[in-house]
Amino acid sequence: MSGNYDAIIIGAGIVGTACALECAQAGMRVAVVEGDVIGGGATAAGMGHIVVMDDSPAQLALTKYSQQLWRELAPQLPADAEYETTGTIWVAANPDEMNEVFRKQAVYRQHGIAAEVLDSKSLREAEPNLHPGLAGGLLVPSDAVLYPPCSARYLLEQAMRLGTVVLSKIAVKIGNGCVECNDGSKLASPIIVNAAGAASPELTPGLPVRKRKGHLVITDRYPGFVRHQLVELGYIKSAGSSTADSVAFNVQPRKTGQVLIGSSRQYDAEHKDVDQAILRRMMQRAQQYLQGLEDLSMVRAWTGFRASTPDKLPLIGPHLEDTTIFLATGHEGLGITTALATARLLVDQCLGRDSEIPSEPYLPARMALESHHA
Repeated sequence: MSGNYDAIIIGAGIVGTACALECAQAGMRVAVVEGDVIGGGATAAGMGHIVVMDDSPAQLALTKYSQQLWRELAPQLPADAEYETTGTIWVAANPDEMNEVFRKQAVYRQHGIAAEVLDSKSLREAEPNLHPGLAGGLLVPSDAVLYPPCSARYLLEQAMRLGTVVLSKIAVKIGNGCVECNDGSKLASPIIVNAAGAASPELTPGLPVRKRKGHLVITDRYPGFVRHQLVELGYIKSAGSSTADSVAFNVQPRKTGQVLIGSSRQYDAEHKDVDQAILRRMMQRAQQYLQGLEDLSMVRAWTGFRASTPDKLPLIGPHLEDTTIFLATGHEGLGITTALATARLLVDQCLGRDSEIPSEPYLPARMALESHHA
C-alpha cells in the first residue's frame, strides 16, 4: 500500500478539483487520481453558467451559496477562466410563460436576489437578435458565466501549490480506505472522495446516478450577437423529463465573441458521437428564439455525460455503508455552478465543521431512506 494521504479525490473535473482545493486549504495531504485530462469529461461539456436555480428550496440554497463563493473567488481567477457577470434572461415565449416570470421573480426577491421583469419591448432592447414576437422575460443580473476547463485547472493548480499531488492513473476500485489503480498500485486514505461524475457508480456500485448525454455547439466570433445568457422558461420542464430525449433554447455569450449553444438531454445514450437528429432539433429550437442564428458559422459540436439523480440534487457526503467513502457526484447540469459549495459542504462534513447552509438535503443517506419508504 503506497501513499499516505488525508484525502484522495477520484476525478479532476470541476467538482473534484474544487474538493481538492478545499481539502488542501483545510491542511490535508491530498492526492487527486485522474487518468484523463484535467477538466475533461462533463466539465469540458458544460456551459459554465453560474446560475441560481429555483426548482426546489434545496437547489436554490445550494446554487445561491455556490454563486456567492464563485463571486468571492472571481478576482483571483486567471483571464482564461473567462469569468463574466453577464446576467441571465429567462425568456417567456407567451403570456402563460409571463405568469412564470412573475412567480420566479417573487421567489428570487424573497431570497434577496435581484430580478427584473422585461416586457416584449425591453426584451428586444436588451437582446436585439431575439424574435420580436416573444412575450418578455426575467433578467437576473447577478448570474455569471465562465470557461469550465480552465477554471478547473486553476482550482487544481491552487491545490498543488498547497502540496496536493496529482496521480495520472485510473482508479478501478475504491473502499475501506483503499484505492486500487489500473497500474496495480494501491493508495491508502481515511477519506476517499468519489467525484467521478457519470462514472461514479462504476466505483461505488448501487449509486442512484444515471448518465445523461448532452450536446453543445459553438460558433465563430460574432461579438455582441448575444449579450446575456438566454434560457427559455420551458427549459425546466424539458430538463426535468426523466424519460424522453429533450432539447431547449439555452445560449451563452463567450468573452471571445463566440456564441455557445445548448441544450439537449438524452438518457441511455452511451456513445459519445454527436447525434445529428438531436443536434438538428437543438439548433431548430434555438432558431425559434434567435433571428439570424442560421447565418452564423458553426465551428464545433461535441457531447458530454451529466450525472443525474432521481430528485435532481447531488450526492454530497458520506456513503452509508463505507465510512471511508465520501460522494461528490450527481450534479446533473449544475456541477459547474455548485462545485465550490459542494466542496465546502463535503469538507465541513469531513472535519465536523458547521456549514453555511444545511447539508441534509444533499446527503446520500436520503436515497436509502427513499428506497426504504418506497
